[in-house]
Amino acid sequence: MTDARVAQRGKGALRVFNEAGVLAAADVHVALRLGALAGESDESVLLATALAVRAVRSGSVCLELNRIREIPVEETWTGDDEADGTSAVDPATLPWPDDAAVAAGLRASPLVAGGPNGPLQPLRLVPAAGGDLLYLDRYFRQEQTVRRLLDERATTHPEVDEDRLRAGLDALFRGDGGAPSAAPDRQRLAAAVAATHRTSVLAGGPGTGKTHTVARVLALLAGQPGPPPRVGLAAPTGKAAARLQEAVHGQAESLGLSELGLAPDLAAMTLHRMLGWRPGGRYRYHAGNHLPYDVIVVDETSMVSLTMMCRLLEAVRPDARLVLVGDPDQLASVDAGAVLADLVARPAPGAANPALARVVGPDLDARGDGVEAPLGEAERSRLGGGVVRLSRGRRFEGAIAHLADAVREGRDDEVMAILRSGDEAVSFVGPQDWDALRADVVETSATVTEAALAGDALGALRSAESHRLLCAHRGGEFGVSWWARRSVEWVSAASGHGVDPSRWYPGQPLLVTANDHETRIYNGDTGVVVRRADGELVAAFARGSEPFLLHPSRLASVQTVYAMTIHRSQGSQYDAVSVVVPDETSALLTRELLYTAITRAQKRVRIVGTEQAVRAGVSRQVRRASGLQLAEVTPL
Repeated sequence: MTDARVAQRGKGALRVFNEAGVLAAADVHVALRLGALAGESDESVLLATALAVRAVRSGSVCLELNRIREIPVEETWTGDDEADGTSAVDPATLPWPDDAAVAAGLRASPLVAGGPNGPLQPLRLVPAAGGDLLYLDRYFRQEQTVRRLLDERATTHPEVDEDRLRAGLDALFRGDGGAPSAAPDRQRLAAAVAATHRTSVLAGGPGTGKTHTVARVLALLAGQPGPPPRVGLAAPTGKAAARLQEAVHGQAESLGLSELGLAPDLAAMTLHRMLGWRPGGRYRYHAGNHLPYDVIVVDETSMVSLTMMCRLLEAVRPDARLVLVGDPDQLASVDAGAVLADLVARPAPGAANPALARVVGPDLDARGDGVEAPLGEAERSRLGGGVVRLSRGRRFEGAIAHLADAVREGRDDEVMAILRSGDEAVSFVGPQDWDALRADVVETSATVTEAALAGDALGALRSAESHRLLCAHRGGEFGVSWWARRSVEWVSAASGHGVDPSRWYPGQPLLVTANDHETRIYNGDTGVVVRRADGELVAAFARGSEPFLLHPSRLASVQTVYAMTIHRSQGSQYDAVSVVVPDETSALLTRELLYTAITRAQKRVRIVGTEQAVRAGVSRQVRRASGLQLAEVTPL
C-alpha cells in the first residue's frame, strides 16, 4: 500500500528527507513542480526549495541556510493517523548538503536568477550578516511591504495638543493632583507613545495592564482638539475580540468615554471582519480603499501572521494611529511569521517624536523603586520607535507570576522549585496522577450543564472558563484526542448517563475550527450548547456582556472540546488550567508553549508530566526565521 506521507516522485535527497520526516510530501511536490517549471534539476537546490516550503509551513518566513542542520524531524505518525509530535530519527544522521554548495547552487539557479524558461523567480536569496536567507517570493514581498509601510508611517508624527495631552495623562494615570512616582510609569509612557506616534506597539505579559492602558489611550485621543476619533477595535479571533470589547466597556463609564464622544456601543471584531473578508480571499479594505478609522487597536497581535499584518497595514490610512497590543513571549501565529516579536526587536525606524520627551520627561528619568526598573538605553531607543514593554504584572502575583517569569527566562531549576513549593496556586503531578484533574473536569462539566439546562447562557459560558485542560498535541497519548476521550468517560461516569459528543446536548462545550463569516463565528471561538425555555437547543458564544446565540446546525466546523491545544487557547483566560506536558523528545515542547499555557490561568496551574519533560521545554526556544528584524533587506 502506498504511503500518502511520502512523495512517490521524490528521488535522492528529497526522498530521504521525506521518509525521515524532515519534509512532508507537499514540500517535495512543490519543489519538484517549481524545478520543472524553471528547468532546475540540481538536487541540493531542490532540497533547499523544499526546506523553504517547509519553513513557511512551520511558521518561519524564510529559511536560514546556515542553520538547516538544526531543522528537527517533525513527527512520528501513530496508529490513529495523528501526529504525536515525537520522532525516532536523529537529524544529525541525515545526508545534509554542504552549506556553501547550496548557496552557490541557489545563486546560479533559475529559481533565483531567472532563466530561459521565462521570468518565473519563485525564490529570493537575501545576503545577511548571520547567513543567507532563502524566501518564497510571496513572503519576501509581504515582508518588504510590512517594512516599507512601517518605515513610511514613522517618517511623520501626528499633531497633538501637548498641554491637553499632559493634563490627560496626569488625570488618567496619577489622579487629580497626584505627584510623579519614583519609578517610571510604563502604562503612562505607553499611552503617551500611542498618542504621539502613528504606529505604536504595547507589549507585555498577561495582567500587565495592556487593555487598561488601551482604554486610557482612547480617552486621551478623544480629549484632543477636534471631533472625537473614529475607533476600530480588532483581534485575530472572535474570543480575543470579545475580551477586548469587554475590557474597554468595563472602563467606559469611569473614563467617561461616551461623554468624550466615543460611541457607547464601541464594538471589537475579528481582523477578517474589520477588513471585510470576501470569498476568494479578497477584502473590501485594501491599499486602494482604506479603513475609515482614525485609531485602530489590535489586541493579541502575537497571533497575527505576516500575511494578515501585510493586509492590515495596506488597509490602514497613512494618517491613522495604529496601536498593536500583545505578548511577544507567547506562541506566535499558526501561520508564517512572528510579527509582534520582530517589531519589538527590530531597530527603531524614523526619528523620535520630540513631543514625547516634553510630555513625559520626568518618567524618562525616574530611578525605579524595586518593582519598576528605570529605563535602560535599549528601552529608551524602543520608545523612540513607538515600542513600550509593560513589565509589572497585576492579574496574578505570587507563584503563577514567578513560574511564568522563570519559564520565560529559561531558569529550569527555579521552575522545578516553584512547582514543588507546595503553593496552592501551582501543582506538579506525574503523568498517571489523574485524581485532581478528573475532579476538575467533572466539576466544570457539572456546573456548565446545570447552567445550560436552566437556560443561563452567560452562566454556562462563565462556568466553562473555570477550568481548561490543555495539551501540546492533537494526537497520541499526550494529545487532545486521547484526553478528550478520557474526559468524556469521566463525565459520563460521574453524571450517570453516557455523553455522546456526536449529538447536541445541554452543556456541550464547543470549539470552532474554521472561520464562518456569514454566521460571524470564527476559528478559535469557544461556546456552550444551552437549552432555552422553549426547549430548543442553541449554541452560545461570548460576545461582550451578551452572548451570541444561534442554532447548532448552522455551525459548519465545530467540535466538542473537553481538551484543547495550547495554540487554540491563546487569547483566552481561565480560572485554572491543567497542562499535559508531552515527552521530552517532542519537537512541540518549547519554552513559548509552556509560558503560553501557564499564563492562561488566573488562579491555579497544574502541570501534568515528568521533570525531564518540563526541563526540556524550559530549555528549548522556538526560532522563527525572519528578516523583519533587519533594518534593510536586499535580495540578489
